[in-house]
Amino acid sequence: MARTKTLDVICLGRAAVDLYGDQVGGRLEDMQSFSKYLGGSSGNLAAGLARLGTKSSMLTRVGNEQMGRFVREALAAEGVDVSHVATDPTRLTALVILGIADRNSFPHIFYRENCADLGIEISDFDEEYIGSSRALAITGTHLSTEQSYAVVRAAISYAKNQDTKIILDIDYRPVLWGLTAAGGGEERYIESTSVTGKYQSLLGDLDMLVGTEEEINIAGGCTDTLTSLRAIRDISSATIVLKRGPLGCSIYEGAIPDDLDGGITVNGVQVEVLNTLGAGDAFLSGFLSAWINGASWQDCAASGNACGALVVSRHGCTPAMPTRIELDDYLQRAESIPRPDKDARTSYLHNASTRSRPATPLMVLAFDHRRQLEELHVSVEPGTDRIAEFKALVCRAAELVADERGSNENLGMIVDERYGASVLARMTKKQWWLGRPVEVPASKPVEFDPQSNMGLPLLKWPKSHVVKCLVFYHPEDDIETRLAQEERVQQLHSDCVTLGRELLLEIISSNSDRPVTDSTISNVLRRFYNLGVLPSWWKLGSQSDASWQEISGVIERYDPLCHGVLMLGLDAPEAELKESFRVAANYPICKGFAVGRSIFGSSARLWFSGECDDDTVISQVAENYRTMIQLWQESTADIKPRSASKYR
Repeated sequence: MARTKTLDVICLGRAAVDLYGDQVGGRLEDMQSFSKYLGGSSGNLAAGLARLGTKSSMLTRVGNEQMGRFVREALAAEGVDVSHVATDPTRLTALVILGIADRNSFPHIFYRENCADLGIEISDFDEEYIGSSRALAITGTHLSTEQSYAVVRAAISYAKNQDTKIILDIDYRPVLWGLTAAGGGEERYIESTSVTGKYQSLLGDLDMLVGTEEEINIAGGCTDTLTSLRAIRDISSATIVLKRGPLGCSIYEGAIPDDLDGGITVNGVQVEVLNTLGAGDAFLSGFLSAWINGASWQDCAASGNACGALVVSRHGCTPAMPTRIELDDYLQRAESIPRPDKDARTSYLHNASTRSRPATPLMVLAFDHRRQLEELHVSVEPGTDRIAEFKALVCRAAELVADERGSNENLGMIVDERYGASVLARMTKKQWWLGRPVEVPASKPVEFDPQSNMGLPLLKWPKSHVVKCLVFYHPEDDIETRLAQEERVQQLHSDCVTLGRELLLEIISSNSDRPVTDSTISNVLRRFYNLGVLPSWWKLGSQSDASWQEISGVIERYDPLCHGVLMLGLDAPEAELKESFRVAANYPICKGFAVGRSIFGSSARLWFSGECDDDTVISQVAENYRTMIQLWQESTADIKPRSASKYR
C-alpha cells in the first residue's frame, strides 16, 4: 500500500450514540440509568484505529441536533478526521440502547429508522478523498438500503481507481435488515437469500472480508462455515478473516482448507467476559492497525485478538478501545492477565492514556475560595449572599482576557458550586477548562462536600469538570490524621476512576508546625502513589530547584502519563510569584499555574467594603490576570526545558 497517502483508513458506515445500561446483571426493562458513548461499528472502528496511532477518517452523516454534534465531537476528540462527517438536514442521529444481562446475554434496541448515517449521499465525498487513503473499510449494514448501497458502490469504484484497498466488515445484524422484531437486536443470524445476494454482489471487489462464523455464513449463503468459505472463495480472491471469539481468528488467503484451523490460525487470549459488544470492532481496529503497517498475518491476528480481549472485559464499546501504549504493554503480559479490568497496570494505562490532554501551559484563575470570602463578607456585613455576585464579576474579568486573546485556549478556572454554580454552568457551555472543589474548606482530615462518599454527587457532574481536592498533609502528621486523610483520598480517587473523572490533587504541607524541606512534597507524592492514588494533575506551591528535581523524578517514575503540576499562589505578592515561576519554568512537569487571591484578593476587600464598583473589580481582576499570564510567559520564554517524559 502506498505510504504517500495522507490517510490510512476511511471508515464508511454506522456512527451512532450508545446508551449503555449502568446496572449489570438485569433486564433492559429494569435499567435505571445509562452511560452515553460514541457507538456504531464504523464509529467504533475509526476511534479504535485512532487510539492505536492509525490515521483514520470517518465517512458518514449525523443529525443536525445535539447527538449528532456529540458524535462528531467524540470522533474528533479521539483524533479521527471528521472532514467528511456530513450533517443531514432532516434525519436524526442513530441511537442504540444496550444492556448487560449476563456474560451471554446483551439485549439491545436499535433506533435507526430513517437515521442520519443511512442518509449518506454520493455527493458527500469524491474520488480524491477516497484516493487519499490507503484503505477503505465498509460496514455491511450500509448494504441494507438502496441509497446507502449506491454510496458503497460508488466508494468502491473510486477506491479501485485509486489503488485504495477495500475491506468489508460483514457486520450482519438481522434486525437492521428488517428480518426480526425491533427488540431483536441480540439476534445474530437469520437466513436470507436477498441479504446474501447483496453481500455477494460486492465480494469480487474486495481485498479483505472480515466476519464471525454467522456472518461468513450469511455472505456465503450456507449454515456450514467451511461451505460458506468455499462459496465466497468461488466469487472472491479477497483475504478472508474469520473471527472465532475466544478461539482467536483464522486467515485464509488462497484455497479454503479442509477444516477451519487449516488457515493461518492464531489463538485468542483467554479472559473473563463482561461484555462482547464492540469486541469485533476492537478486533478489527487491532488487526488493521498492524496490517496497514505491513505486519505479518500472525502479528495482525495477535493484535486483533488482544484488542478484542481487552474490550470484552469492559463496559462500553468505543471507551473500552485500547491505546497503543496500553496494547503494547498488554501483548507482553496477556497470558498472565485473565481479568484485564482488575489488572492495576492495564487499568492505569487505559485510564491515563485515553483522557484528553488540554493545551499547556494551562493558566488558571482559581476562585473556588469559600471560607476566605465568607470571612471577608461577614467582617463587613452579616450573611454571605453577595459572594456569588462577586464570583460572577471575577468570571467576567476572565472572559474579558479570553476575548482579548481571541481564545480561551490555555486558560481555565477553578470555581465552586456553592457560590459559583452560575459560573460553572456558563463556562461549561463555553467549554473552558474547569476545576471544581470537593473538599470542605480548611478540613483536616479532609472532608467532602456535600457528603463523605463522593461517588453519587460526582455522577451528576458534567464529565468535563476536573475534580479538585485540597489536602493539608504533612508526612510527619500524627498517624491517625494521616490514615484518615489517605483513606478518604483513596476513596475519592477510586470514585473518579470508576466514573471517568479527572482528579486534581492539591497538597499543602506548610500549614503544619512541622518543618518543610526540599524532600517534603516529593515524599507526599511518593506516599500517595504507593497507595495507588494517581491523579491527573497535582497542584503544588512554590518549590526550590532541588524540590522540583525530586518532584519530577517521583512523577516520572510512578506516573509518566500524569498531566503535570499546576502552581498555586497562596496570596503571594507579584515579585515572589515571578521568582517561583522562574524556577518552575526549568521543569517540564510544571504545566502552568492556578492562582487566585494574588489576582482577586485586593479587589475583593475593596468591593465587599463598598470602596469600588463592579466595573472596577472586572478591570482590576482582568489586569491582574493579564499580568500573571505575562509573568509566566516571560519566565518560560528563554528556557530550554529539560527532557520531559516520552509519554508527554
